[in-house]
Amino acid sequence: MAINTIKKGTLEYLAAEGISAPHAFTTRLGGVSRDHLSALNLTLHRGDAAENVEENYRILTAALGVDKEKLVLTRQVHSDVIRVVTDADCHGVDHHLYPECDGLITNTPGVSLVVFTADCTPILLQDSVTGAVGAVHAGWRGTALDIAGKAVEKMAAEFGCHPAHIRAAIGPNIGPCCFETDADVPQAMVDTFGDEAKAWIRAVGDKYYVNLKAINALALRRAGVAHIEISEDCTMCMHHRYWSHRYTRGLRGSQGAVICCERGIL
Repeated sequence: MAINTIKKGTLEYLAAEGISAPHAFTTRLGGVSRDHLSALNLTLHRGDAAENVEENYRILTAALGVDKEKLVLTRQVHSDVIRVVTDADCHGVDHHLYPECDGLITNTPGVSLVVFTADCTPILLQDSVTGAVGAVHAGWRGTALDIAGKAVEKMAAEFGCHPAHIRAAIGPNIGPCCFETDADVPQAMVDTFGDEAKAWIRAVGDKYYVNLKAINALALRRAGVAHIEISEDCTMCMHHRYWSHRYTRGLRGSQGAVICCERGIL
């Protein structure tokens, strides 16, 4: 199975074949925002007009067939905090209204979860038996904190999910071609995942290139998830299609990863 591009008018997003719930890894394409925020910016804190962000969510949710009023957003802090949410946690499209966290899980039908990225790793989860879903923002710090594995563990603890029934999709992020770091990043990965992480770390002089998609996939496998689909897209290489914080030096919008709980069985 693969992660494919879906086109609906000017809107373009990615969807994983193995996840049956409505979901998307968004691109920059298809919204109404302008200039450096063009076009499908999904956050307010980058200077966009509120009416633009609202319209971008209207376009996206209409394409996915989900309720715009039943979104739960994240106020991300590069942590391993994962919140259990319901429809009581739907507070609109201003992520500042939400408690700090970097992951969301729910088994409430109709609720959609949203995390944001612009180089970090987005991960979507669906349990094929219970229908519970999760959305995770894994920056390098969150990756080193094993937020992906902890999200699986929390779905099991809260909803009775069996990890073998969970299907995962890892979306576009800054790839190992472009994610140049100092020694602290690879050391954090090895501290958490041991020597297995070294296969996804490449030294070049006194710098290192780290494959965050592969290390998050390792975390998911260690948590018992076998079905994992991975986008090959690099946000920095493909900065005209995705926002890249590193490429733009922070002058950018945010794409989102969205998934809706349907309680369906695959």
